[in-house]
Amino acid sequence: MPMPSKRRSVLVQSSVEACTPPDTSSASEDEGSLRRQGRLPTSTPYQGHSHPAVEHWFNRVIQGSSTSSSASSTSSHPGGRSVTNTSTHIGLNANATATALADLMAHTQLDNHSAPPDVTGLSERSSIHVERPHLGSVRGVSRSYNHHTSVMETADGCEWAGEGSLTLIDGVPVNSRVSNKIQQLLNTLKRPKRPPLREFFVDDFEELLDVQQPDPNQPRPEGQQMSPLEGEALGIVTNWPPSLPAALQRWGTTHPKSPCLTSLDNAGKPVYTLTYGKLWTRSQKLAYTLLHKLSSRNEPLLMPGDRVALVFPNNDPVMFMVAFYGCLLAELVPVPIEVPLTRKDAGSQQIGFLLGSCGVTLALTTDACQKGLPKAQTGEVATFKGWPRLLWFVTDGKHVVKPPKDWHPQIREASNDIAYIEYKTSKEGSTMGVTVSHSAMLAHCQALTQACGYTEAETITNVLDFKREAGLWHGVLTSVMNRMHVISIPYSLMKVNPLSWIQKVHMYKARVAVVKSRDMHWSLLAQRDQRDISLSSLRMLIVADGANPWSISSCDAFLNVFQSRGLRPEVICPCASSSEAMTVAIRRPPEMGVPPPGKAVLSMSGLSHGVIRVDTEEKLSVLTVQDVGQVMSGALICVVRVEGTPYLCQTDEVGEICVSSASSGLAYYGLPGMTKNIFETIPVKSSRVPVSDRPFTRTSLLGFVGPDNLVFIVGKMEGLMVVSGRRHNADDVVATALAVEPMKFVYRGRIAVFSVSVLRDERVVVVAEQRPDSSEEDSFQWMSRVLQAIDSIHQVGVYCLALVPANTLPKTPLGGIHISETKQRFLEGALHPCNVLMCPHTCVTNLPKPRQKQPEVGPASMIVGNLVAGKRIAQACGRDLGQLEDNDQFLYIQDVLQWRAQATPDHPLFLVLNAKGTVASTATCLQLHKRAERVAASLMGRLNTGDHVALVYPPGIDLIATFYGCLYAGCVPVTVRPPHPQNLATTLPTVKMIVEVSKSVCILTTQAIMKLLKSKEATAAVDIKSWPAVLDTDDLPRKKNSHFYKPPTPEMLAYLDFSVSTTGILAGVKMSHAATGALCRSIKLQCELYPSRQIAICLDPYCGLGLALWCLCSVYSGHQSILVPPLELESNVSVWLTAVSQYKARVTFCSYSVMEMCTKGLGSQTEALRLRNVNLSCVRTCMVVAEERPRIALTQSFSKIFKDLGLSPRAVSTTFGCRVNVAICLQPNRLGKLGEQGTSGPDPTTVYVDMRALRHDRVRLVERGSPHSLPLMESGKILPGVKVIIANTETKGPLGDSHLGEVWVSSPHNATGYYTVYGEEALHADHFNTKLSFGDTQTVWARTGYLGFLRRTELTDASGERHDALYVVGSLDETLELRGMRYHPIDIETSVIRSHKSIAECAVFTWTNLLVVVVELEGSEQEALDLVALVTNVVLEEHYLIVGVVVVVDPGVIPINSRGEKQRMHLRDGFLADQLDPIYVAYNM
Repeated sequence: MPMPSKRRSVLVQSSVEACTPPDTSSASEDEGSLRRQGRLPTSTPYQGHSHPAVEHWFNRVIQGSSTSSSASSTSSHPGGRSVTNTSTHIGLNANATATALADLMAHTQLDNHSAPPDVTGLSERSSIHVERPHLGSVRGVSRSYNHHTSVMETADGCEWAGEGSLTLIDGVPVNSRVSNKIQQLLNTLKRPKRPPLREFFVDDFEELLDVQQPDPNQPRPEGQQMSPLEGEALGIVTNWPPSLPAALQRWGTTHPKSPCLTSLDNAGKPVYTLTYGKLWTRSQKLAYTLLHKLSSRNEPLLMPGDRVALVFPNNDPVMFMVAFYGCLLAELVPVPIEVPLTRKDAGSQQIGFLLGSCGVTLALTTDACQKGLPKAQTGEVATFKGWPRLLWFVTDGKHVVKPPKDWHPQIREASNDIAYIEYKTSKEGSTMGVTVSHSAMLAHCQALTQACGYTEAETITNVLDFKREAGLWHGVLTSVMNRMHVISIPYSLMKVNPLSWIQKVHMYKARVAVVKSRDMHWSLLAQRDQRDISLSSLRMLIVADGANPWSISSCDAFLNVFQSRGLRPEVICPCASSSEAMTVAIRRPPEMGVPPPGKAVLSMSGLSHGVIRVDTEEKLSVLTVQDVGQVMSGALICVVRVEGTPYLCQTDEVGEICVSSASSGLAYYGLPGMTKNIFETIPVKSSRVPVSDRPFTRTSLLGFVGPDNLVFIVGKMEGLMVVSGRRHNADDVVATALAVEPMKFVYRGRIAVFSVSVLRDERVVVVAEQRPDSSEEDSFQWMSRVLQAIDSIHQVGVYCLALVPANTLPKTPLGGIHISETKQRFLEGALHPCNVLMCPHTCVTNLPKPRQKQPEVGPASMIVGNLVAGKRIAQACGRDLGQLEDNDQFLYIQDVLQWRAQATPDHPLFLVLNAKGTVASTATCLQLHKRAERVAASLMGRLNTGDHVALVYPPGIDLIATFYGCLYAGCVPVTVRPPHPQNLATTLPTVKMIVEVSKSVCILTTQAIMKLLKSKEATAAVDIKSWPAVLDTDDLPRKKNSHFYKPPTPEMLAYLDFSVSTTGILAGVKMSHAATGALCRSIKLQCELYPSRQIAICLDPYCGLGLALWCLCSVYSGHQSILVPPLELESNVSVWLTAVSQYKARVTFCSYSVMEMCTKGLGSQTEALRLRNVNLSCVRTCMVVAEERPRIALTQSFSKIFKDLGLSPRAVSTTFGCRVNVAICLQPNRLGKLGEQGTSGPDPTTVYVDMRALRHDRVRLVERGSPHSLPLMESGKILPGVKVIIANTETKGPLGDSHLGEVWVSSPHNATGYYTVYGEEALHADHFNTKLSFGDTQTVWARTGYLGFLRRTELTDASGERHDALYVVGSLDETLELRGMRYHPIDIETSVIRSHKSIAECAVFTWTNLLVVVVELEGSEQEALDLVALVTNVVLEEHYLIVGVVVVVDPGVIPINSRGEKQRMHLRDGFLADQLDPIYVAYNM
């Protein structure tokens, strides 16, 4: 096994304090080895790969060790991973071979009960997860399994964590026949190379979500283990038919006139009565037609056993019945589904998947239905989303053929072949097909006949959907077996007349009615008009959803009203069923002599812990349930635990009911895995012995067996919500919400309750339709009452309560709410609520504990720690400034201009372009000098040297000329952005403020702006009387000065640079002549600027690097600047790029806002630009000037869009500057031939850091794509003469490589200090001259106020040195301190913007400890409230923070400065002053 070329040691500890692992070779072997020796004879060793679990594990380990690179970016060295156990240390090399492992494993005894090894923690990032089977005992797991992370930083700066080290089950005996090489390797890895650095580094950034500890006082089951319950035997009746088609044949031939089915229209009038004779002949015709008359390419289209879709509307049971039995006679498998009304029906796509997986190619339907289906242009039925291509066949009389005399359908005995497939929708919304065999179908009919005491020719009223479940079982299948007459009540009639079913029972003297509790409920509301109704004929009123918690109140209320009309209390028969197990239990009719019905009053709190505790009805927090009768004949049922191994429950424990019977479904069609879980469960006793040798089917009903062997149901798996370990049932929560006054508030009782998973726990969401006439006030009153009710009754918090307008929730075909579709819409932000209330503060209780600040480690031990760890101190510098050239000997920039005016008078320095892309103005060296002279002449008489002058100009030559005019006259220029004529109210006060704070004694400007400053509109915004003298420089006399002012020393002030920071603070910095010259020189060297160069600049000229590039650099270096004012892009987005192409600029500068305008505005127009010959292949470097973390996504999309125009992806790079030093990093032109590459360095690198570690001010490098990873791009190459160090913000000590701290900078072009009027210089003095508290304590540094880190890369600079990359993470002033951690707003904003397509922009800030999220909605206002939940979810999930307020505003409300940075503090002020005019403000509770 080859040794790693560079060793890394891994430290695995059995406890946090111990620093060395147990020296196992000297100790005697632990219990594991002793046990193993005792067991050797019984367990056979597995050889090599014979054991499947072992084989699986091998592959995972080998993959893991060979593919995941090491944590440091120096992944060129394969890392030695150590795998530990208390008995051995096995080293896996990155290229470990399978043979070595196989050799090892051959000697590892694995006995049957041991779980596969836990390899969840090979290293920090290669987490390999192996699922454990649920087995009773897991023995021999080594005790050195370690939960605590021990982070060890090794020589090359790579972090290793033993987060749960790899433990081999039962160990590998050290003395086994392992080859000597491996033995050596084990010995070398046994001891770590050096002690850990616990005394130097306190690591606490493992944010662990709180795990809810179970309450020690919670109720636990105390009963005995339940014993399986058997139904009575299925009686043998001599004349029962051998199969359902045989029954149809019998009745069709012996009683052809006997009525089978009567269908009604929407007025309740009988439309058609199908007799058994008609059903028999029509089914035969259809069967013959399907088998013999449909063909494709002379092959019959259908073969026996093929699946056929039945698409019949709810008001046409006759056609459905003919089609169903026609398929059975033809030995085809019917798949009844709903009629798809639109192409976007709730759940319709899932039905399509079901049809596709069943291989359905033909759909049967009626003529009327076929006409109503949506059509494609060809006139054929449209293909629905997700559906396979179907042939539609109309089964009406004229399309079917009479079979010849000699053709007879084959009537076979019931077999185990599939008879039909019933669709079922799961909790998640996926649709499965439950297959039912011929024998199960027949057995179920027999069991129902016995349980309900059905007799021949009885009349039965069916209100249910006849396509599935009880409606199909009673109204289509069992009825035919017993020659009964079914009166089918369509849903459309029930909507018009809820009493219709009762009227039909009375009219037809029906003996049995099959209903749901809501049918009883609605008929109660309408019963006042009907006096002459009698229900005395009913011997059985089957309540199909008797398992619902609210069915009991419907039954009781119904009985109260209708007992006086002949309804006997004992005829109400609730039942419980599921698609998989069919009917599970049903209350028998009274004549069968069964025990009286039972009622249980159960404690809600007990139920939430899965325990049955009887309570009293007076309490609010109880659930009253009725029994659903006895087990079906011939069935065996038991109750098993819901999670994990299906152990039998105790008698006082709630569990899932499982059934074993001949009359349950076979499987989910085409889903063998799920079928095994559901249809082939083997319940076991506590001794792990199976209950029975036959498999059971899980019914998804939660309940228990009560006294008298009655079955009670308290909920369904579909509605189960497990919130912090306690179980709640969606139906119970619905019942509570519906009971809240005013009850009429919820429109037609339409409420959906479901849970969503947020931050590793389920959260309860309640969505209700509100009545159209309810006011905002009503809504909030009702919502707060519901919250209180659910909290007091269920002891669970509601995470989100949303109200939607009436009739907007997705419906199931028969009018219920489609829960999974509602949940889907909620999660996608497509629910469009009109009111929403989120309560994350009360619900989310598993957040990590707030971070406690550790006692700070002193800077001295920090340094020693770094040295011990082999880390360098994080500092870097640009190259030396080198030799002076002819223009570098000038101390003052104005001298350079005078020299150029003499030496190269006609050399063009500036070209200003307008929006059309034409040249608006130009200036040569001489012209600029002459214009500056005139300005100086007009100032020199009026002002004193050293006076401050505000220059209020639009971007252009005037601004540059007056800037030099001031320097000639000995004045200090202050460049100020002119006020916006359309927006004086907000822009003019800023101008006034800068003029006042800078103590300017005079304003120079143009005539137009001068008028604006003194206009009527201006008086509304500021006091115009207090302006200093305003001079317009448009028509200055041609005066010439005999002498210019010469500053006595270069340390004198040259100009003031004012800028509003993103936190809203106006800060002016002082730039001396020395710093100005040094800045120009540094930029000249970095960018290789010479008079022959042309540079395109699309920046504002008022502050920072923009000001330097406009006013200083061209004059200093002599290159020509093509100036494109960013304002011009508003009327013509392509002006900048067109200019770059036209002038073949090799270097161009822009801001993020310019880049964003181009990306958004030109994204779709690259083709048009190409036709206009725009070609960007000339660009060697395009630099974004910024004072923030590089925006990777924006630069990448810019590169990608303009790649088509020849822009090299390597050309785009970023720069970094700040107030104390406007140019710290610039990535110079890097493209071009190697020979020319003189100064150009390597490409900027991108690293991925763990966002959670950043919150703790730590840098932890991770792989791209790993969870919580954040990409950071290097901010550019450090300028010549600039030194950068990373310092601890509190101790001011130096930090090591890859540690997060404040970026400090030392350079000749640092600003000399802040210039403010409020006398806060002392406060900020240390920003400009501060010293390290330890280490190099002599150098004077300036604090940038930005957090970042330095990292030495593998790349080399032009000088051959290894390249140090500076990564800027964000401004310290901007960060949010929440829960003891430091958050960067941009990270939260990025998550929020990603959460919904309609969020155009987002900004966050804090207000009284609450996190406020402002989102701009780019879409219809009905989407506004969808965003509230999505924003809250994503911030919880990704940042572990609870959002306090969500403000939804129109696009453009979030203020942005000229550099494209968000002004979050202005936004905060606007929010507090209530000036945002929001669409919606949600205060999360």
